[in-house]
Amino acid sequence: MPAVTVENPLTLPRVAVPAGAQARPVLGVSTAPSGFEGEGFPVRRAFAGIDYRHLDPFIMMDQMGEVEYGVGEAKGTPWHPHRGFETVTYIIDGTFIHQDSNGGGGTITNGDTQWMTAGSGLLHIEAPPEQLVMSGGVFHGIQLWVNLPAKDKMKDPGYQDIRGGQVKLLTTPDGGALLRVIAGELDGHEGPGITHTPISLVHATVRPGAEATLPWREDFNGLAYVLAGRGTVGTDRRPVHTGQAAVFGEGGSLTVRADASQDSHTPDLEVLLLGGQPIREPMVQYGPFVMNTRRELQQAFEDFQAGRLGTVPAVHGM
Repeated sequence: MPAVTVENPLTLPRVAVPAGAQARPVLGVSTAPSGFEGEGFPVRRAFAGIDYRHLDPFIMMDQMGEVEYGVGEAKGTPWHPHRGFETVTYIIDGTFIHQDSNGGGGTITNGDTQWMTAGSGLLHIEAPPEQLVMSGGVFHGIQLWVNLPAKDKMKDPGYQDIRGGQVKLLTTPDGGALLRVIAGELDGHEGPGITHTPISLVHATVRPGAEATLPWREDFNGLAYVLAGRGTVGTDRRPVHTGQAAVFGEGGSLTVRADASQDSHTPDLEVLLLGGQPIREPMVQYGPFVMNTRRELQQAFEDFQAGRLGTVPAVHGM
């Protein structure tokens, strides 16, 4: 169950689709393969197999969990470098601790988002808190990588800590969906995330049998990823379920609908809606480095090996 919720969505501002907005068709649906990240926590590779021309400016996204850890099972990642993009870590349930070689970081929990602009580069670590390791518990979130245009790739690193209570909460005309706007704009309502690359990031909870048709910027791409539950996407009601991503074509609105019947442990359709203004620049990636040319990629490796992306603190508390 997402931590950020409201008892009665009808008390929230309602999102309306402009008359005459063209519905976005569904170009395809893909199923995320499962794997492990860092020290061994389970992930789904949400965008695996999707052509990059449909993803730009997004690079990749991992769904972390949902997992119920036993005592001593919670895991994180070791120290690792980043350069040339932004990481967006959204914790739906549970707690994660971040720290970097510049002294930045913090704790994010239950609906919080940490937006890290890696820019010119840093070293980074993510770990569960000691309490989660000692007692076990639920952990569920996503990490999204957002590309930076060439002019911003070597910006100084920075953070935004977005607390769950700061996200903009909206609903559909009938109150059938709760919309959490983390970044970007939806029907004139702005989320708290400040983006170098214009994007929208919305977590929608759609009640069984309800439908959400949302206005969507025509200069953005459109993606939907099912975090939990079953439903359909598009006006032709293409079936989707947990771990599947839908790619939308051009238009001014997109539609998701929850099946009337859901599993007992998943009462609603939980879907992440993403869109962004494509950068349309060359991109080369190797692991945690995302640059525009192979020479820049080689330079990133050289800088990392020479310690110019930072050093691991002697005492880091992780």
